[in-house]
Amino acid sequence: MVAKRCYYEILGVSKSATDSDIKRAFRKLAFQYHPDHNKDDSATERFKEINEAYEVLSDPVKRENYNRFGHAGEGFAQGFDVFSGFGDIFDTFFGSTTTAAKRGPQQGADIRYDLSLTFEEAVFGCEKEIKGLRTENCSACNGTGCEPGSRPTKCPECNGAGQIRRSQRSIFGQFVNVTTCPHCYGEGNIIDKQCSRCRGAGREKKEYHRVVTIPAGVDNGTQIRLSREGHAGTRGGSPGSLFITISVQEHTLFQRREDNIIYHLPINFAQAALGAEIKVPTIEKPVPLKIPPGTQTGKLFHLKGKGVSHLRGGGRGDQLVIVHVITPSSLNEKQRKLLEDLSTTMGPAAMTKETNGLSQRLRDLFES
Repeated sequence: MVAKRCYYEILGVSKSATDSDIKRAFRKLAFQYHPDHNKDDSATERFKEINEAYEVLSDPVKRENYNRFGHAGEGFAQGFDVFSGFGDIFDTFFGSTTTAAKRGPQQGADIRYDLSLTFEEAVFGCEKEIKGLRTENCSACNGTGCEPGSRPTKCPECNGAGQIRRSQRSIFGQFVNVTTCPHCYGEGNIIDKQCSRCRGAGREKKEYHRVVTIPAGVDNGTQIRLSREGHAGTRGGSPGSLFITISVQEHTLFQRREDNIIYHLPINFAQAALGAEIKVPTIEKPVPLKIPPGTQTGKLFHLKGKGVSHLRGGGRGDQLVIVHVITPSSLNEKQRKLLEDLSTTMGPAAMTKETNGLSQRLRDLFES
């Protein structure tokens, strides 16, 4: 099987070529290799190749798929038609009466916008201004491609069908060949006087600004869809969508596990043994937490309703406070003497059922 040539190479344009550049290149080559003007044996195949390249590169969605995936991506926009080749066979042997139709409206391509939020913004929600570039209908001609005050006219070559249909007879019957009209490029209309602003493309790049409400509870990977805020469609098609993809920055104190917030609380030996009341930071403000006497590392406390707002429903998750008893790395003489006296009054340390249970719950928390 012969590998397909690059569509940009076929039309002789670069990957950064504008719609107008592609149209001009196609028109020049289509006229040069049209079977009516060029009787060379290879002209017909070359003309088909040029039409195929223009069909993909003139469509924003198909062109984007082609840029990303090459020839393998050509069927992504509309899906693969398993029976697309049988029409020509039936036309060849039995004659075809199918009416050629010009291309219809095409929805515009979608836009992805990556938005970074602070931990607090994700928890409570916020408003964010976003901006970028997108393709919109030309403000001068409103997408028609015509100079204001003028209108496109029906193509005299294809009579507005957008395709040229030629019939030939053979010993097997009628052979029908349908190709894109080289005069109007499949549009069905021609523009006698192009819009001076967009040079007949009907579209232009513009900057957009939007203030977007971010709901409370979003997380990494959350997508917010804004319908009809993407690139403009072609031939009267509706605009695509704008997809805002959320990423959340890490916090210096807190971690998130679904709708719960995790905080690791360090305490000293005395607080763990005697108990204490400690002010614990939360995402809003510090709250008092009672540490009972004999608290071990891994003890888990729940602060109800101090977590993340539920994205799809009322209420909030909890803040999970995990205690860590910290061993001092250095002692002064007085502290050392007190601990030595305490050590003589205490027996050897041993694991308790409570300690084992806390360790297991801690492992379960971080492995879930």
